[in-house]
Amino acid sequence: MAQAGAASLASSPATLTVVIISFNTRIMTLKALETLYQHTHTTRFDCVVLDNASSDGSADAIASAFPKVQLIRAPQNLGFARGNNLAALDCASDYVLLLNPDTELQDEAIDRLIDFARLYPKAGIWGGRTVFANGALNIASCWARPTLASLFFKATGFSAALTKNRFFNPEAYGGWARDTVRQVDIVVGCFMLIETSLWHRLGGFSTKYFMYGEDADLCLRARAFGYHPMITPSAQIVHHVGASTSRTEAKAIAVMTSRASLIRDHWPKSQRGAGIFFMWLWSATRYLATRPLIASNRADRRARAAHWAAVWTARNLWLQGYD
Repeated sequence: MAQAGAASLASSPATLTVVIISFNTRIMTLKALETLYQHTHTTRFDCVVLDNASSDGSADAIASAFPKVQLIRAPQNLGFARGNNLAALDCASDYVLLLNPDTELQDEAIDRLIDFARLYPKAGIWGGRTVFANGALNIASCWARPTLASLFFKATGFSAALTKNRFFNPEAYGGWARDTVRQVDIVVGCFMLIETSLWHRLGGFSTKYFMYGEDADLCLRARAFGYHPMITPSAQIVHHVGASTSRTEAKAIAVMTSRASLIRDHWPKSQRGAGIFFMWLWSATRYLATRPLIASNRADRRARAAHWAAVWTARNLWLQGYD
């Protein structure tokens, strides 16, 4: 696992600090670091990895394979938001790049993203294009903010039925292949570049978001200051989604909790009640629609029914959002 990509730049001040939060993803984290050094050629960077008390030997493996990485061993799982805040606390480089441990960088992805940031400095936050391991587009590099219309379309099933329609699936920018430069509402934290001064101005992530939604909250707070996050297709990475979250029900409940929090934190007071109702309706319709599947002879259908039953059962928890 060579670190030659950064060796020639080591004598100069870092332009970038790459921050990775690792939690029981030893093999993937090592691969992410390998591709980071392999495919970054012109950007001077430091790398900080915070290990969230992994039990799979991640910290020792990282220290052994990548001695130049600044490794922080958290005594407990701090979550994504607190982990990133701690790792980037003393960052003095021009930019901070938040990089998931379940990613693999492709040719000059970071170099191209830095060039893009310099070309569009008023964006403040920048992201790239993500693909799955087979090369297929992974749309989850960016999202539009949730609105009353988008939640209504989710609750009534239009977004799921018409995924490529921009009107009925606005949060996913339906039909956009992430193949053009574009302003977006939210750059996802798996591959998010942010100006360090803006990161410090915002105070990093809001720690009320333990997992999921902290990137959306950050971007929406940046937009309130007049910044306009942007995406470029020239910086592309592979993202193996959800490697550190194995329980899909737990993930779904965390996502729903974060969405309720975004509504309460960023929507006008006059719209919050309707937004929370549409989230309740979304869960209710999925629960009722999947009830007949519980007796199916197909395991995937039974799993889908169990998934929405768990989400529905926990509705009183996630509808409140994070404190």
